[in-house]
Amino acid sequence: MKKISLFLFVALLASAFTSCVVLSPKKYKALLAKQDSLSNGWTQSQLMNENLESLIAKLRKDTTGLSSALNDMKSRYSEMDNNYSKLRSNSSNEINKLSADLKKREQRLKEVEEILRKRDEATNKLKEKLQQALLGFTKNGLTVEIKNGKVYVSLTDKLLFPSGSIIIDEKGKQALTQLADVLKQQPEINIAVEGHTDSQKITNLGQIKDNWDLSVLRSTSVVRFLTEICKVQPVRMTATGKGEYQPLGPNTSAESRSKNRRIEIVLSPKLDELYDLIKQ
Repeated sequence: MKKISLFLFVALLASAFTSCVVLSPKKYKALLAKQDSLSNGWTQSQLMNENLESLIAKLRKDTTGLSSALNDMKSRYSEMDNNYSKLRSNSSNEINKLSADLKKREQRLKEVEEILRKRDEATNKLKEKLQQALLGFTKNGLTVEIKNGKVYVSLTDKLLFPSGSIIIDEKGKQALTQLADVLKQQPEINIAVEGHTDSQKITNLGQIKDNWDLSVLRSTSVVRFLTEICKVQPVRMTATGKGEYQPLGPNTSAESRSKNRRIEIVLSPKLDELYDLIKQ
């Protein structure tokens, strides 16, 4: 409408001038050029206006998208914050549980250490008592020592048996009797009797077939004497034969073989209380 009005205005003006004044060709051309310039400016203004409206529409669309994205991010942040709060609460509970469990374990460890301390103390006292009771037999190959928390009383075969025999001689009975006196005062001690031999093959020993037989039979002879004659409780006793397979040294000399031929009485404290703690 504005463009049409402009043209009408120009036409009327031209008509007025034409009716009143005769324009020169030069002025007429200048007027026409000015008219074209105004027309081009108007067209450019219209294009700029359309571009501006398109840009505004795009900005509005982008703003709507950003607002939606912002709302989505706020929702996700709220969800993450809730999850973090729950995780923190759960972690705190787990830490408390672990702390309580750790305290219980520390308490059990202290109890175990106390039991082991008492065991070691009792073992040392037992060793001292045995050494005093059996002092007169140390020259005949008797030793008392502690290994792995146990007391080992080792008696060479010459202290207990005649050569190649499973029958305990008088000196051996005397030593075992004095040993039994100490053992009967220690009811919480388990007793394992182990028979050991050298590597020499058995010959001319009748029913005894080999070193296995000899080690087992000598072990059971000691157990029978301790239980039947000395009245040590049988429930505390174990008899085993190790044969030639746990020597103290090489079987390369008569002296070394003599040390390998022995009865070992292994004394170990009952650890039921300790095992109960470990099971927990």
